[in-house]
Amino acid sequence: MTNTIDKLAWIQITDKRLLATRSRGKDLFYLPGGKREPGETDRAALVREVQEELSVALEPETVSYFDTFTAQAHGKAAGTVVISTCYQADYTGQLQAANEIEEVTWLSYQERNRCSNVLQIVMDSLKNKGMIA
Repeated sequence: MTNTIDKLAWIQITDKRLLATRSRGKDLFYLPGGKREPGETDRAALVREVQEELSVALEPETVSYFDTFTAQAHGKAAGTVVISTCYQADYTGQLQAANEIEEVTWLSYQERNRCSNVLQIVMDSLKNKGMIA
């Protein structure tokens, strides 16, 4: 039986580098975002999660679907899959780590080995589209 972790994620690219976060106690980077609360839309959940993790406000009217990626969940039992529904959006404010986030960085494709399984797949897609270097 497959266990599924359903997550929303924010893709933000500047100067062909991808914004990534690392939580306290974790060794790999992930995309900012998280899980929906009951009754919450993807847009509302993503806005809330990014605000909680990075202290910036996503502009809700700019949130647009990018793609959905699936991979073995890092650090979980074999067969535990993460489904990451990714969105892009503009934001206001200054990025800074908050709550469980210990580190915020901008990654190039050459740094994909520092990322979770699903983020590596996202980076492959972004690289193939010429969006990151």
